[in-house]
Amino acid sequence: MLSYLWVGIGGAVGSMLRYWLSGLIAGTRLGEIFPLGTMVINITGSFVIGILGAITQPEARFDPHWGTLATQLLMVGLCGGYTTFSSFSLQTLNLARDGQWLYAGMNIVLSVVLCLIGVWLGYALGQIYNR
Repeated sequence: MLSYLWVGIGGAVGSMLRYWLSGLIAGTRLGEIFPLGTMVINITGSFVIGILGAITQPEARFDPHWGTLATQLLMVGLCGGYTTFSSFSLQTLNLARDGQWLYAGMNIVLSVVLCLIGVWLGYALGQIYNR
Protein backbone atom coordinates (compact mmCIF):
# COMPACT_ATOMS: atom_id res chain seq x y z
CA MET A 1 0.00 0.00 0.00
CA LEU A 2 2.90 2.35 0.66
CA SER A 3 3.86 2.11 -3.03
CA TYR A 4 0.50 3.60 -4.01
CA LEU A 5 1.02 6.46 -1.58
CA TRP A 6 4.42 7.30 -3.10
CA VAL A 7 3.02 7.12 -6.64
CA GLY A 8 0.07 9.31 -5.62
CA ILE A 9 2.23 11.94 -3.95
CA GLY A 10 4.62 12.04 -6.91
CA GLY A 11 1.71 12.18 -9.36
CA ALA A 12 0.10 15.08 -7.53
CA VAL A 13 3.35 17.05 -7.47
CA GLY A 14 4.05 16.26 -11.14
CA SER A 15 0.58 17.35 -12.20
CA MET A 16 0.85 20.61 -10.29
CA LEU A 17 4.29 21.30 -11.81
CA ARG A 18 2.91 20.63 -15.29
CA TYR A 19 -0.03 22.96 -14.69
CA TRP A 20 2.19 25.74 -13.34
CA LEU A 21 4.89 25.52 -16.02
CA SER A 22 2.43 25.13 -18.87
CA GLY A 23 0.56 28.22 -17.70
CA LEU A 24 3.78 30.18 -17.30
CA ILE A 25 4.97 29.35 -20.81
CA ALA A 26 1.53 29.76 -22.41
CA GLY A 27 1.60 33.40 -21.31
CA THR A 28 4.62 34.11 -23.51
CA ARG A 29 4.28 35.37 -27.06
CA LEU A 30 5.54 32.13 -28.60
CA GLY A 31 3.41 30.09 -26.21
CA GLU A 32 0.30 31.66 -27.71
CA ILE A 33 1.01 30.45 -31.26
CA PHE A 34 2.82 27.13 -30.66
CA PRO A 35 2.30 24.45 -27.98
CA LEU A 36 5.64 25.36 -26.45
CA GLY A 37 4.51 24.56 -22.91
CA THR A 38 3.67 20.98 -23.82
CA MET A 39 6.91 20.59 -25.74
CA VAL A 40 9.00 21.96 -22.86
CA ILE A 41 7.17 19.69 -20.40
CA ASN A 42 7.66 16.64 -22.61
CA ILE A 43 11.34 17.38 -23.15
CA THR A 44 12.12 18.14 -19.51
CA GLY A 45 10.07 15.16 -18.32
CA SER A 46 11.95 12.91 -20.73
CA PHE A 47 15.24 14.35 -19.50
CA VAL A 48 14.34 13.72 -15.85
CA ILE A 49 13.09 10.17 -16.41
CA GLY A 50 16.23 9.47 -18.44
CA ILE A 51 18.38 10.43 -15.48
CA LEU A 52 16.22 8.43 -13.09
CA GLY A 53 16.15 5.44 -15.44
CA ALA A 54 19.92 5.43 -15.58
CA ILE A 55 20.58 5.81 -11.87
CA THR A 56 18.02 3.22 -10.77
CA GLN A 57 19.22 0.36 -12.98
CA PRO A 58 20.28 -2.74 -11.01
CA GLU A 59 23.93 -2.26 -11.99
CA ALA A 60 23.91 1.45 -11.06
CA ARG A 61 25.60 2.81 -7.95
CA PHE A 62 22.24 3.91 -6.49
CA ASP A 63 21.19 2.06 -3.31
CA PRO A 64 18.52 -0.48 -4.40
CA HIS A 65 16.23 0.50 -1.50
CA TRP A 66 16.27 4.13 -2.59
CA GLY A 67 16.03 3.04 -6.21
CA THR A 68 12.63 1.46 -5.52
CA LEU A 69 11.44 4.63 -3.79
CA ALA A 70 12.84 6.78 -6.62
CA THR A 71 11.07 4.60 -9.17
CA GLN A 72 7.72 4.81 -7.40
CA LEU A 73 7.82 8.43 -6.24
CA LEU A 74 9.77 10.07 -9.05
CA MET A 75 9.56 7.93 -12.19
CA VAL A 76 6.02 6.58 -11.98
CA GLY A 77 4.55 9.32 -9.81
CA LEU A 78 6.26 12.63 -10.56
CA CYS A 79 7.16 11.98 -14.20
CA GLY A 80 3.87 10.18 -14.81
CA GLY A 81 1.93 13.15 -13.46
CA TYR A 82 4.20 15.63 -15.19
CA THR A 83 4.13 13.89 -18.58
CA THR A 84 3.56 10.40 -19.90
CA PHE A 85 5.80 11.30 -22.81
CA SER A 86 8.75 10.74 -20.51
CA SER A 87 7.76 7.08 -20.04
CA PHE A 88 7.36 6.65 -23.80
CA SER A 89 10.77 8.20 -24.38
CA LEU A 90 12.53 6.00 -21.82
CA GLN A 91 10.88 2.86 -23.15
CA THR A 92 11.87 3.76 -26.71
CA LEU A 93 15.45 4.49 -25.60
CA ASN A 94 15.64 1.14 -23.81
CA LEU A 95 14.41 -0.67 -26.93
CA ALA A 96 17.03 1.11 -29.03
CA ARG A 97 19.79 0.44 -26.47
CA ASP A 98 18.85 -3.25 -26.53
CA GLY A 99 19.22 -3.25 -30.31
CA GLN A 100 15.48 -3.62 -30.84
CA TRP A 101 15.41 -0.96 -33.57
CA LEU A 102 12.28 -2.31 -35.25
CA TYR A 103 10.33 -2.20 -31.98
CA ALA A 104 11.72 1.23 -31.13
CA GLY A 105 10.65 2.55 -34.53
CA MET A 106 7.25 0.89 -34.25
CA ASN A 107 6.80 2.42 -30.80
CA ILE A 108 7.55 5.88 -32.18
CA VAL A 109 5.38 5.63 -35.29
CA LEU A 110 2.47 3.81 -33.69
CA SER A 111 2.44 6.04 -30.60
CA VAL A 112 2.41 9.25 -32.60
CA VAL A 113 -0.06 8.09 -35.24
CA LEU A 114 -2.42 6.27 -32.89
CA CYS A 115 -2.36 9.05 -30.30
CA LEU A 116 -3.17 11.59 -32.99
CA ILE A 117 -6.04 9.37 -34.17
CA GLY A 118 -7.16 8.95 -30.57
CA VAL A 119 -7.13 12.68 -29.88
CA TRP A 120 -8.96 13.32 -33.16
CA LEU A 121 -11.62 10.73 -32.32
CA GLY A 122 -11.97 12.05 -28.78
CA TYR A 123 -12.26 15.61 -30.07
CA ALA A 124 -14.89 14.50 -32.59
CA LEU A 125 -16.86 12.75 -29.86
CA GLY A 126 -16.59 15.86 -27.70
CA GLN A 127 -17.88 17.97 -30.56
CA ILE A 128 -20.85 15.63 -30.97
CA TYR A 129 -21.56 15.99 -27.26
CA ASN A 130 -21.31 19.78 -27.54
CA ARG A 131 -24.03 19.93 -30.20
